[in-house]
Amino acid sequence: MGDIARSALGGAWTVLVGWLLPTALNVSLFAVAVWPSLRRTGWPTQLWSAGATPLSVGMLSVSVLLGLALSALQNPLYRVLEGYALWPSALYARGCARRRRAKQDLQDRLTLMRLERQEGEGRLTPADTERLASLRADPRIARAARGDRRRTAVQRALLRERLARYPVDPAQVAPTTLGNAIRRFEEYGYDRFRLDTQVMWNELAGNAPEQIRRQVDLARANVDFFVALLYGHCAVVLCAAVALTTARPDVPLLIAAIAVPGLLMPVWYRAAVSATDEWSAAVRALVNTGRKPLAESLGLLLPGELAREREMWALVSKMSRLPHHERAAGLDPFRATPPEGSPAPAGGDAGQSAT
Repeated sequence: MGDIARSALGGAWTVLVGWLLPTALNVSLFAVAVWPSLRRTGWPTQLWSAGATPLSVGMLSVSVLLGLALSALQNPLYRVLEGYALWPSALYARGCARRRRAKQDLQDRLTLMRLERQEGEGRLTPADTERLASLRADPRIARAARGDRRRTAVQRALLRERLARYPVDPAQVAPTTLGNAIRRFEEYGYDRFRLDTQVMWNELAGNAPEQIRRQVDLARANVDFFVALLYGHCAVVLCAAVALTTARPDVPLLIAAIAVPGLLMPVWYRAAVSATDEWSAAVRALVNTGRKPLAESLGLLLPGELAREREMWALVSKMSRLPHHERAAGLDPFRATPPEGSPAPAGGDAGQSAT
């Protein structure tokens, strides 16, 4: 019972921090900046004149209901920001091309800094010398390199951090910065071990240590917080724009309600991207520590060789994703041997009795 209570409270905490709290902030912003212009017309006037207590209870109720609704809709909300939903094909392709180019530029800039350091130490090979000359001849990289040479070691590490927010496989690059920051850890299990965590997520999370699962939930709640703030600010801006068309609007306040959240939305987006670093680390720990208990729960033995383990997880992922095929028999060498003296399968008993 204690484990159930802790699990329920943990889930409630992530919903509270990730969705209810930012929704309450946005509802308060709406009440302060937009509501005064709306309350002068029709039913908003009646609600405003009802008193402070009913108004506070109403705001709290609206915050809870909207927060729960946003939590239930979080997958489509994320897909829009990642670039997977409501994006025209041409815009999607252009965004992916732009992100691939940005990733390549970061790789080239870091490579140039590394080769210039090796050049100063006299450790360049002929191939490295040719590569260094080609990078210096690239106008875009050369322009960025002038600023990179003045960077400190910490600032150069931040460049590597930006590059780490891209998936390893260029084919997995998404059209948005947030989409790539999330996609990098979605592909981690498959890239390292051929374990498709998108397909096997429930099984993996169910067998991972409790502390690791908790870290994943808390890390995602931080990203949820900024995503909810972003969508809420967008709603406040739209409501303020509509309120400008009402009778006797408070124009300066409404313009502030449009300008300030509009300026903060890119900040919340960048904060959400930065918060994915902790989420990525937690998912990476989940994959690294959860593979062995997952294999045992599936009746499999984790091979000692990495190549064999990658082969095993590729077969497991395919068997979970695709209809049964006789190639699934390739998992037989990885299955755990039943202990001696264990009862025979029921089907075998029935067959023997029939004979």
